Amino acid sequence: MKRFLVLAMLAVAAIATAGVTAAQADTSDRFSKGGWYENFAPAIDRAIASGELFRIRGHCQSNCTLFLGVRNVCVERSARLLFHAGHGRGANRNVINQGSTQRMLNAYNSKLRQYVFARGYLNKLEFSAISGARMIDEFGYKECPKR
Repeated sequence: MKRFLVLAMLAVAAIATAGVTAAQADTSDRFSKGGWYENFAPAIDRAIASGELFRIRGHCQSNCTLFLGVRNVCVERSARLLFHAGHGRGANRNVINQGSTQRMLNAYNSKLRQYVFARGYLNKLEFSAISGARMIDEFGYKECPKR
């Protein structure tokens, strides 16, 4: 009986820990409006190194889409991802930067990369949107577990 109780307690602890991990997964929330790569790189590196679940949820534009390259990324069905070409700063803000654009393409899986390339999403500075549901169903990204 004592052994059964210990095993039951270990099982409960394992389930509780698994639930906490999914609930406390890092998210795209603070990166939702995009921004400069150097502000994203440390968080992307942390997410890759940790192997923990990384949730893309809600609004995710521009460099926020780089999180699609994280090995253990998931996408919520209700998310909305917005894509555009990388661009320069200051006077070059309206000039497409091929290096930045290529960095974004490299973060996407092959299905998404082919899709955005074929439709010119990364050849223009205007946003093109794809729903989280479509990212899951059409492009094969993992759906985030329910909370």
